[in-house]
Amino acid sequence: MKSYIRTAIGALSLVFTLSASAQLIIYPADGQSPEQQQADLAECQTWATQNTGIDPVVLAQTSTPQTSSVGGGERVGGAAKGAIGGLAIGAIAGSAGKGAAIGAVTGTMVGGRQARQNQAKEEQYYQTQRQEMMDTWHRAAGTCMEARGYSVG
Repeated sequence: MKSYIRTAIGALSLVFTLSASAQLIIYPADGQSPEQQQADLAECQTWATQNTGIDPVVLAQTSTPQTSSVGGGERVGGAAKGAIGGLAIGAIAGSAGKGAAIGAVTGTMVGGRQARQNQAKEEQYYQTQRQEMMDTWHRAAGTCMEARGYSVG
């Protein structure tokens, strides 16, 4: 139940984010009535969806793909590298075991930081892709409205 609520809240916030960032501003340049404008807009939105293959509702409900949990391979790799480095330093200092343990802990923390950075980059990539798709859809809907005699900004 909690995950459903979180998903719903996330989808709603994405809808508001996407719609607020590139809304069409439409002026009835040929004196179209509000009813005609609504009908034309509905037809142009359908046309934009069909011609771009982008459905804003579906796009807003699509979550970012989850790859791995934070620290999957990065933490293990960091721990291994840290243990090897710590082993070498510990051997020189006289306690290879302590050096390896300290190196493994340090490497795990460094690997976790790298994993979070990778996850943030991936999230940014998907947000950029979504925004580009919405921009394409808005351009298509705007072009349709312009063809029907509206001024679009």
